[in-house]
Amino acid sequence: MKITKLLGAAATAALATGALVTGTPAAASSASSATLLNAEMVPALQRDLGLTAGQALARIQSETAAGALEESLASALAGSFGGASYDEATGKLRVGVTDAAKLGQVLASGAEAELVRFSAAQLDSTVDKLNAGERAADGAITGWGVDTKTNRVTLNVLPGGNGVVDSYLEKTGVDKAAVSVVETPSAPTLKYDVRGGDAYYINNSSRCSIGFSVNGGFLTAGHCGPGTVTGSNRVAMGSFARTSFPTNDYGHVRVNGNWTPRGVINNGTRVSGSTEAATGASICKSGSTTGWTCGTVGAKNQTVRYAEGTVYGMTATNVRSQAGDSGGSFIAGNQAQGMLSGGNSSVTYFFPVRPALSATGTSLVLG
Repeated sequence: MKITKLLGAAATAALATGALVTGTPAAASSASSATLLNAEMVPALQRDLGLTAGQALARIQSETAAGALEESLASALAGSFGGASYDEATGKLRVGVTDAAKLGQVLASGAEAELVRFSAAQLDSTVDKLNAGERAADGAITGWGVDTKTNRVTLNVLPGGNGVVDSYLEKTGVDKAAVSVVETPSAPTLKYDVRGGDAYYINNSSRCSIGFSVNGGFLTAGHCGPGTVTGSNRVAMGSFARTSFPTNDYGHVRVNGNWTPRGVINNGTRVSGSTEAATGASICKSGSTTGWTCGTVGAKNQTVRYAEGTVYGMTATNVRSQAGDSGGSFIAGNQAQGMLSGGNSSVTYFFPVRPALSATGTSLVLG
């Protein structure tokens, strides 16, 4: 699809260059709409959908118009409305209708039209019936929902699970013709974010705090491990891949597929890098006991002699902390500094993040 079909050449040039062109209404409208977008949306669309910046903006504008048109047609067509979907190839809304006499009305609106068997209301009613009997569904059935592109309710089953579908449909009393069965490779699972400062539990016992997300897991304090790890919600999270304590105090936890490492601290602060802050600079930490506390960077390259062993190369701060904060994030601005190790009533030490990254062969997940 060429972008000029949607906006015209002048608008295309404006979007591609980011310039605010006032010479054409379409260009002005498109360029101004860009200011309403999440700043990360266009780059993400470029990356994941293979679009240029101009194509991404044009697509958003086209899809917004299609959404408004769908609402209008759903109201106008009433019981004959059979659902709608956006056709990325044509840049148009494709609308299903159950009454052939209404096809012209759809075409006159600028949308594409298709004669379908089931109305949107019928498909929604099918979903309602399946929902009402949900407890009777076999475990091989992983979910269901309306698919307006096929004008059916799709029912998802695990491989080899097709045999349980008919009995379930009979129990719920739905029209089998309105249902299509789709095999799904695995059951859905909840997804959780890995965020700096959040609590985690070791061997379902002691509690520590996440430092920084890295590829495939997170960094924390080495003295917290080893062992298996569950999250703050007590859901299985992973296990320590490596710990180094004493001498150092870093640990690397690999997480399972239910968890997604994010380049963010749990108060929303993004992690943008690991540039080391100077002595005297402000610094803050997030831990699962005392939360977000701040102070200043003190002396560096500190040797700390704990009863459990000596740790070298740490940095002192006057940031407040307590038990359970171990492993928590120390950050200056948006730059990761290190993972909380320990201290006393007047000083808290952190182990620098850079040597931990180097030793574990990991890299920060950036926000």
